[in-house]
Amino acid sequence: MRADREFVSLPRLVRTAAERYADREAVVEGRARTTFGGLGARVERAAAACMAHGVMPGDRVAVWAPNGCDWIVAALGAVTAGAVLVPLNTRLKGAEAVRLLGRTRTSLLFVTGPFLGASYVATLRAAAGVGAGRGAGPLPGLPQLREVVVLAGEAPAGFRSWKEFTEAGEAVPAEVVRARADAVRPGAAADITFTSGTTGEPRGAVISHDRTLRAFGTWSDLAGLREGDRYLIVNPFSHTFGYKAGVIASLMRGATMVPQPVFAPEVLPALVAAERITVLPGPPTLLRALLDHPAREAYDLSSLRVVVTGAAVVPRALVDRLRDELGVPVVLTAYGMSEATGLVTMCRPGDPAEVVVRSSGRAVPDTEVKVVAADGTALPAGEPGEILVRGYQVMSGYFEDPEATAAAVDADGWLHTGDVGVLDADGNLSVTDRLKDMFVVGGFNAFPAEIEQVLCRHPEVAEAAVVGVPDARLGEVGRAYVVLRGPGRLSAGELIAWARREMANYKVPRTVEFVAELPRNASGKVVKRLLRERQG
Repeated sequence: MRADREFVSLPRLVRTAAERYADREAVVEGRARTTFGGLGARVERAAAACMAHGVMPGDRVAVWAPNGCDWIVAALGAVTAGAVLVPLNTRLKGAEAVRLLGRTRTSLLFVTGPFLGASYVATLRAAAGVGAGRGAGPLPGLPQLREVVVLAGEAPAGFRSWKEFTEAGEAVPAEVVRARADAVRPGAAADITFTSGTTGEPRGAVISHDRTLRAFGTWSDLAGLREGDRYLIVNPFSHTFGYKAGVIASLMRGATMVPQPVFAPEVLPALVAAERITVLPGPPTLLRALLDHPAREAYDLSSLRVVVTGAAVVPRALVDRLRDELGVPVVLTAYGMSEATGLVTMCRPGDPAEVVVRSSGRAVPDTEVKVVAADGTALPAGEPGEILVRGYQVMSGYFEDPEATAAAVDADGWLHTGDVGVLDADGNLSVTDRLKDMFVVGGFNAFPAEIEQVLCRHPEVAEAAVVGVPDARLGEVGRAYVVLRGPGRLSAGELIAWARREMANYKVPRTVEFVAELPRNASGKVVKRLLRERQG
């Protein structure tokens, strides 16, 4: 039976997993161990608390926190109460998070306590606190945000602690929570994941319950995820892959989740060995860190069975080393995007190394992929063009943005990805370039247009163009070419320091070059190819 038909909705998936795998470990965080039965009970309590605090079906509820059991409970509790989840990247600055909360009219926010030396509560207050508006809620600049719940530790005045939040749910009977969960329709919106379009303004891809279940039931089948697997989840839950290929897929198959709030390469071999990790998805950056760890030989890594990678060029040597040095029998690559529920193509177990290295595999079942020329004409195998996707997993649209939706999904249901690729004779897809110029920094998608808009807010910057350049550690990083407004003393270091205060760290250009003008074509558009060629 297909996953979307078996589980119906995410709330039903949580309940089924709690019953089917009741005593098996669901989430491991150091010494803290939570079973599937225990996880299901915690999610229902969180759903009851959401209902007690007025969350109604279709309301937006955001989570701004790192990977962990708290994230899973809060997010799935909200979804079980019928809410639409809005995951926020922990790398966002306060102003960036506030903009997304405002645009989605989020009514309830779960936020982490201090993380990586930063106070997210203080950041929120600074970005949307007193003086930013006239709302009556905890953050005056966000009048529709009724509650902010701090997941760990004490909450400041106006906010709620997790304990206070869940205590309110004790008054909601279990059968009322169950009825709310059962009322969630398969086609209802489950989450809004923000991505970026060609304008650089983040857009929220709306994905339904049935799309999610069907896509990651398929992903689990193709990856060979199975009951008893132990799954190290490094990809952020705020991204489609971390949440859905991680949490949702594990609930489907009864795999134990070992979520990581940050990527710590120095402890990776010890963690894999201690927890007997069998499934390890992640960008090439993570896999190189594991292979090159100076003490790797001291650890038993023989439990590793499945590695899934992508998001960057995958060197042949990396695949060979995973198979030869670590003995990993299944190494796969895949391609997806938020607008397509995170899954478009995937390699299959048994594919030769050549296919894994030079492609992202073939279209998953019930999905069409074609490559087209600028005029929309389908191109033959071997010819590069824009990648178009059609299938059940294509988003229902961008949140409250019909114009952007119409530009992305045509009348025949084809999603125009903005990526350039080539199909071979067997249907394997190689992603060769990005029409949108996106580059990937250590697994995080960075969008030049968005970064350029921020840089141009600096009073001394007239124009900016950002391109991705190779980086030994992160895969790619940003390099900015900047035209100043006039003779000035702004240095590259000063602009980079300013940018770090204005945007998430992975978006900040690592280098800046000041130029008299940017190269443009006859229509006035910046020719970024020429900027990339300047890198040698």
